[in-house]
Amino acid sequence: MTQKMKSKEPVQNVSHDDTDESIIKNQEEGIRSEISHNAGEEETKAEANEISKEEHGEEGETKALEYLNDLKRCRADFENYKKRQQEAQKELGGYLIEKLVLDIVPVLDNFRSATQHVPPEQKDSPWVVGIQYIEKQLETVLTDNGIQTIEVKEGEAFDPKIHEALDTVESSKEQGEGMDEKQKSEQHTVAKVLQKGYKFGERVIRPAKVTVSS
Repeated sequence: MTQKMKSKEPVQNVSHDDTDESIIKNQEEGIRSEISHNAGEEETKAEANEISKEEHGEEGETKALEYLNDLKRCRADFENYKKRQQEAQKELGGYLIEKLVLDIVPVLDNFRSATQHVPPEQKDSPWVVGIQYIEKQLETVLTDNGIQTIEVKEGEAFDPKIHEALDTVESSKEQGEGMDEKQKSEQHTVAKVLQKGYKFGERVIRPAKVTVSS
């Protein structure tokens, strides 16, 4: 009995210190693994956020440029609209002034015609002076509205842009000697001014009515 017990191998005893050390190592490795995993996730999130910021930054910059260009276009359109309105008002004002002239000028012509045919002995009479005063008032109204009289002198060259020929008279033979037909036609001159002409700026409202010598 005693011999059988001696033949058995001795049982090895495991130290508690070795077990604790192994557990601690496993825990440390687990902690390191978790820290490494969390660090990787944080780095990935940071990279993703950076990429998102860059994408949003580029997109925001593009939209800002689009808004700026739209604002510039709106401003340019508004400036063009203002210019068109100013031109339209100016054109409308020109038409209104032209109508004013065409309404007043015939009356003014009648006053001039009346004063021109007054007998010499009655030129200083009160009613003639009154007519002349009204004539000057009408001329002042035209001048105050920017209307100018077209100055025409007898003997100056005929200009169809500012003159309207109502009649022609033959010039003297001496003036036409040595000229061909073309030269004679170019030498048409104003023989007499029948009615004054008027203009607004460079725009002729009514040409001066004249007799032309040919």
